[in-house]
Amino acid sequence: MTAYLKLDHIDKSFARGGSVTEVLKEVSLDIAKGEYISVIGHSGCGKSTLLNIVAGLTQATNGGVILEGRQVDTPGPDRAVVFQNHSLLPWLSVYDNVRLAVDKVFSGVKSRAERHDWTLHNLDLVQMGHAKGRRPSEISGGMKQRVGIARALAMQPKVLLLDEPFGALDALTRAHLQDSVMQIHAALGNTVIMITHDVDEAVLLSDRIVMMTNGPSARIGEVLDVRLPRPRRRLELVTDPSYLACREAVLKFLYERHRFVEAA
Repeated sequence: MTAYLKLDHIDKSFARGGSVTEVLKEVSLDIAKGEYISVIGHSGCGKSTLLNIVAGLTQATNGGVILEGRQVDTPGPDRAVVFQNHSLLPWLSVYDNVRLAVDKVFSGVKSRAERHDWTLHNLDLVQMGHAKGRRPSEISGGMKQRVGIARALAMQPKVLLLDEPFGALDALTRAHLQDSVMQIHAALGNTVIMITHDVDEAVLLSDRIVMMTNGPSARIGEVLDVRLPRPRRRLELVTDPSYLACREAVLKFLYERHRFVEAA
């Protein structure tokens, strides 16, 4: 069966002055439609670079990204990105930050009334409809990230790209947002690639966890199937043998890589 999204033998090098640094080497992965993939690894292993290549924000040196049988190497609304920094425009309201993306993508497809309703629908998806008139300075960090997710979802992307979207949040807010993302993924069935440093987050949310070797020339070291039934409830998973086994496998991989770096 043909992959919905294919990372095809991706290499990435950066040149500065007379030196060349190879960040990624021979990264290949087939991703099914509706699959939730987490990419995890130590700092400097090229996780965000890989996400930027999928988003079309960075060009691969060799290889490429194929979405539904078509190579994609420039940014497009079929791949929406949510960064750790929410990137909301401070002078616009919550509603207008989302509406800006809706108008950009659907101005020739949906009527003005339809675009209004679609904006509100996506704010309601992330439980932010009540704050539609507020500006970013008037809401919390977790609420800002919800708006960022709503803006991305409002573009109806084929692939949702999350670059450590919960990394700057406190533990309780992070947990609430993780639960919201699980609910949205269950409802929409969207294809997701998430960059994370958090092992528990990766196991909780993912269908598969892609573990990167250390850079330079980082590769995919292992891919772990997370065979936990959905919906997933974090309190029930705390003592679940399958959850604990997945968590142990990722920690072991990361620990071995860290020990390798220290010995080098």
